[in-house]
Amino acid sequence: THFDHVIIGSGQALGTLIGGLPEGETVAVIEGGLVGGTCVNVGCTPTKTLVASAKVAHMARRASEYGVTTGPVGIDFARVMERMDVPRVKATTSMEAWLSGLDHVTLYRDWARFVAAKTVQVGDTTVSGERVYINVGARPRVPDLAGLEDVPWLDNARLLDLRTLPEHLVIIGGSYIGLEFAQMFRRFGARVTVLEAGDQIAPREDVDVANALRGILEEEGIVIRTGARVERVEATSEGGVRVLMDDGDVTGSHLLVAVGREPNSDRLNLPAAGIETDARGFIEVDDHLMTSAPDVFALGDVNGQGAFTHTSVNDAEIVLDTLRGGSRRLSDRIPVFALFTDPPLGRVGLSEREAIDQGHRVLKATRSMDRIARAKEMGETKGFVKLLVDADTDLILGAAILGVSGDEVINMFAAFMYSGRPCREYRRAVLVHPTISELMPWILDDLAPIESAPVPSQAA
Repeated sequence: THFDHVIIGSGQALGTLIGGLPEGETVAVIEGGLVGGTCVNVGCTPTKTLVASAKVAHMARRASEYGVTTGPVGIDFARVMERMDVPRVKATTSMEAWLSGLDHVTLYRDWARFVAAKTVQVGDTTVSGERVYINVGARPRVPDLAGLEDVPWLDNARLLDLRTLPEHLVIIGGSYIGLEFAQMFRRFGARVTVLEAGDQIAPREDVDVANALRGILEEEGIVIRTGARVERVEATSEGGVRVLMDDGDVTGSHLLVAVGREPNSDRLNLPAAGIETDARGFIEVDDHLMTSAPDVFALGDVNGQGAFTHTSVNDAEIVLDTLRGGSRRLSDRIPVFALFTDPPLGRVGLSEREAIDQGHRVLKATRSMDRIARAKEMGETKGFVKLLVDADTDLILGAAILGVSGDEVINMFAAFMYSGRPCREYRRAVLVHPTISELMPWILDDLAPIESAPVPSQAA
């Protein structure tokens, strides 16, 4: 029961970590839930499959704009959900088969709790390691909301078990998860109401981005109420849910609660191992992802340093580099992510608000998507691009692309930021025409000092 390496949890850092550990060293992988973690089971894989189906439905309804004649557009919701299940089931079964087939890996299908430093109890077995890696992820946060325990509410995982389309989906929470589900279910034909307590949806985004996104969603028929202070929920006699607020109420057939996520650290008995967490329960780590306990690392969502597959994989890369004596650090990582609405929002680096708060002299350029030839040719002109540059260093501080292919184009900005080169060099690049990305360097011509600070958001 003693191994060179013990990995608790099988989230997206796992494959990179196992693939990079020294050959011939023994590994224990402990997983009490679904192998693969959030991404392949209830996150990226199933939800982006649903996004794709919703996009097809939306474009079918728009077919006449492109000179294409179709009949009435219908939704076979059960078939949509069946299609969603195929890649996620394949991903988790393939990953479990891969782990089980590795001679140097022992897979324990149970939950782990620390009993001492670098030692955990797994069912009736005690497992210890020279090094331990905590990779247990996070789960939906359950708010302290009166009546919630008495109604059949859904989180992002249970929503994926539906096989009948909701007549009216009410969503508490107007951030990334809530907005993605709002748009896809509206496109499937459900009525959708989003209730956000703050003054804007997507609370961590700049107000111009949030307002543009809200306009796009409302144009599709999604009802959005900001400043919605939910006081309690209750069941209706028809089997639905009524949400009562300080300024009225709304009744729906289904309720999705999407108010953030919390780490699974509380299940591990961390004090027994001398592992410290912050006030929200995220495991505290240093610049190399090591916890307060020597030779114990925390990777992925549980460390609070990023809530994405790509940050989890990068965590594993930093840990492996550390084990090899390298110099990669968590603090060198530039945040990059996407919101997979349609059009998507791609973001890298600082927001405008963050850049100002950190004292930068900011140059800003914006360009509407309707000024980009390829977007016009595609009939996808909603949204805009915003670029932020430090006036003193000529380095890109951040970018936001709310528009067609924004989730892809943002990676180009991220790569250039990692180069550490002055942004004017980017202007010299010759890119393929006609593409969305080709005009990004030209936006540099519009850089100008910002005139005023952006309106603060309601981000925590």
